[in-house]
Amino acid sequence: MDRRRAGRRVPAERLLHAAAAEARAGPGGRVSALDGRVVAIAGATGGLGPAVARALAAHGATLALTDVDAAKLDALAAELALPAERVDVRTVDLLDPDATAAWAAALVERFGTVAGLAHLVGGWRGGEPLPTAPLEDWTLLHDLLVRTVQHTSRAFAGPLLDSGHGRFVLVSSKQAQAPTFTNAAYGAAKAAAEAWTLALADGFAQQEADDPRRATANIVVVDAIATAAMVEGKADSAYRTFADADDIAAAIAYVLGDGASAMNGQRLQLHGGTRR
Repeated sequence: MDRRRAGRRVPAERLLHAAAAEARAGPGGRVSALDGRVVAIAGATGGLGPAVARALAAHGATLALTDVDAAKLDALAAELALPAERVDVRTVDLLDPDATAAWAAALVERFGTVAGLAHLVGGWRGGEPLPTAPLEDWTLLHDLLVRTVQHTSRAFAGPLLDSGHGRFVLVSSKQAQAPTFTNAAYGAAKAAAEAWTLALADGFAQQEADDPRRATANIVVVDAIATAAMVEGKADSAYRTFADADDIAAAIAYVLGDGASAMNGQRLQLHGGTRR
């Protein structure tokens, strides 16, 4: 048994309770250890991105935002209204490994370190039974959900380790481990992204005890995401099994902070109940 790996794994249930407690504590809680740390957000303007950016900004993080739409990025940066020294906005093609590596290098050059990366890049194709679903769906989802994880993890693994407290967080779906007949391509792509992230966690766990470089990689698992704009004016039951975007953001903030330093290679599940 690899004692170094075992020593950095703790039950997800215990961590979920800790995350909830720290989220309730607000910016005064331990999660505020994000003060001054640089966190990159891939997929910053998607359905979950703005909520995560707001949460991390409130806890003092310096944000490096990227997505493919420059106008949306600028609008998000304007909404956050952070000082110039606490925000970096760039459009990056995460399907291009060289562009992704250049993004990581540019952030290290500007800030000296990158302590976290939240991978929020998403996309969905599905709804047709497995025998008739177009295989082109797999090609699209492989690029969006797998290739971008591969490129970001390879580009940021070194900087995260060098920071001494690096965090890689992937947002995934319960379809990765419980795929349905009409979501085969989506479930397979999510499962591949999770496997890649867990392999990254295994590499991080193999750091020698006297090596000051430290990093973790974890997965936050949801069913579907509900934003305030989605649920406004809708019946309470319409999104009752969806995870609230702000709750997911609070969980991500926890995993990025010092309170989750013992958490590595874990799937933190934020689904299975109903919204209040």
